[in-house]
Amino acid sequence: MRRFYKDVSAEPVDGGWQVMLDGSGIKSPGRAAQIVPTERLALLLAEEWRAQGEEIDPRSFVFRDMADYAIDVVRKDRADTIAKLLKFSQTDTLCYRGNPGDPLFQRQEELWEPLLQRCEARLGITFSRVSGIMYDPQGAATLEGLREALETLDDFALAALQTLTSIAASLVIGLEALEDGADGEALFAAANAEEDWQAEKWGWDWEAEERRKLRLEAFTMAGEFVKVLKG
Repeated sequence: MRRFYKDVSAEPVDGGWQVMLDGSGIKSPGRAAQIVPTERLALLLAEEWRAQGEEIDPRSFVFRDMADYAIDVVRKDRADTIAKLLKFSQTDTLCYRGNPGDPLFQRQEELWEPLLQRCEARLGITFSRVSGIMYDPQGAATLEGLREALETLDDFALAALQTLTSIAASLVIGLEALEDGADGEALFAAANAEEDWQAEKWGWDWEAEERRKLRLEAFTMAGEFVKVLKG
């Protein structure tokens, strides 16, 4: 699609902020007004439109897509979004370790245990840890504590959390990425610990390196989306 607008701005409107193209407000694919809660987020969305050349690249609208997901998907059915996020807790990467004595086990303990313990302290819950491949579902009290935490998040934070958690295969890491001062690259490295360990042992191939780079970029951008939500 060719660029069809000249001026891009972010303007205050009822309920928040909205990106304007030549004075007309952006709408989501579901035809809802794309109104976001903070000026910083609106400016981030506006920059995506401003950065387009003569041809619009739909793949470059990462922040817009997260905002649209919040408006068209999360807002429509928050309970469904929360249920999908809770499923990650049942197979959370951080809860499944190698066997004690395995070379990878010590790295998992060093990278993952502090994250689990912080989440437990913050939410007042306890996670089950597993060594090996045996499945061990989390208890009802832990799931309820996680549900209560998720229900406090607004639609836009839940949209970002969906991206963070999916990439990390860990709700614990996703929640940690929402915290003030979160180190996105360190959290991604924790999520990717097993793959990185295998690569150190056997070597990277270029396809794996490219996949890692793209996943890190997406994770980092979701973290940036969270930061600008806070005003």
